Amino acid sequence: MEDRHDQEEIYSQRIKAGKRTYFFDVKATRGQDYYLTITESKRKLRDDDTFSYEKHKIFLYKEDFAKFVDALQDAVDYVREELLTEEEVAELDRPRPAYDNYEGDNGFNPNRSDDNY
Repeated sequence: MEDRHDQEEIYSQRIKAGKRTYFFDVKATRGQDYYLTITESKRKLRDDDTFSYEKHKIFLYKEDFAKFVDALQDAVDYVREELLTEEEVAELDRPRPAYDNYEGDNGFNPNRSDDNY
């Protein structure tokens, strides 16, 4: 795998979800091979009253995009159709802003460090 500094971040979107934040980052290698990282970040309080971030990251390569999207949609459809009440589905369908803490035309913030998530 290439050195982390050789990877170019070309798109980023942040979604705040309660105590968690999700980051969707499109990156390119020097050879212009594109991939997506999905990071879940959760802020944790340490015993000394400082904070740390617990992070989980998925690397999704372009050749798997369609399969991943299909499987995610199937799982969401199953939950909506088989497990939720009509009221819960209505709450999910309630209009809301597309982005929380939107960071620009494409959500990219060049000053954001990976340490922040």
